[in-house]
Amino acid sequence: MTLAPTSMTYEFFARTDKGRVRTNNEDAVAVDRDAQVAILADGMGGYNAGEVASGMATTFIRTEMARWLGQTGTTPQSTDVRRALEICVENANHAILGASLSNPQYAGMGTTLVVGVFHGSRLILGHIGDSRCYRLRDGTLQQITRDHSWLQEQVDAGLLTAQQAALSSNRNLVTRALGVEPNVMMEVNEFQVAPNDLFLMCSDGLTDMVADADLAELVRAPLPLEEKATLLIDTANANGGRDNVSVLLVQAAAGGKKRGLMSRLLGAA
Repeated sequence: MTLAPTSMTYEFFARTDKGRVRTNNEDAVAVDRDAQVAILADGMGGYNAGEVASGMATTFIRTEMARWLGQTGTTPQSTDVRRALEICVENANHAILGASLSNPQYAGMGTTLVVGVFHGSRLILGHIGDSRCYRLRDGTLQQITRDHSWLQEQVDAGLLTAQQAALSSNRNLVTRALGVEPNVMMEVNEFQVAPNDLFLMCSDGLTDMVADADLAELVRAPLPLEEKATLLIDTANANGGRDNVSVLLVQAAAGGKKRGLMSRLLGAA
């Protein structure tokens, strides 16, 4: 399937906050507007090591994907974009693991990951761990990633209900993370993007603090992306802010060419 790079335009906005309890921020977000790549990571590990892992992941993948997309020269096949993304993530995994093994202060560090490549009317979406991506379409908010977590496995096995899982003290136990083992399995899916779709990538600092119904209401608010991101983070903090909270919003619109810098700054359609 050939991707159509001129059928859709995208507006991006990302914000991260350390929350009300943590003293440092182990989340990281990165956007390359020209390459239309969006990345969010939630780090874990010893003192400051989580922010090293998440920062390495977002910087490495953004740089390498943007370089690859810039060098393709022609409209790539979606299978080629997917393979390029998988290679970038594999290389990031090796880099983080190598830093962890060679620096005692980074021992055991790792990070979750959610990364989207928006190209034409397609989204190639990869994720590892429990950072999520949601899609708002026609007023309905749908989670389009599935957590790689112990709780999700319990729900899938019928051992817990979703309601029980929401109240569990084990909600932050992930079963996959980037940079922890020599090989990591990233789940990759492809989606057709419709005009006016809004995508929300977020760390569990948002979803642990804001119930799904409230999250949907907030995302539907008729606000510019910057104000919407602020509203989401402020709500998570008002509800306790027990973790770092990161929000990355991507708004799709029908259009024949990429938006210029000035129209992006002005928020023009």
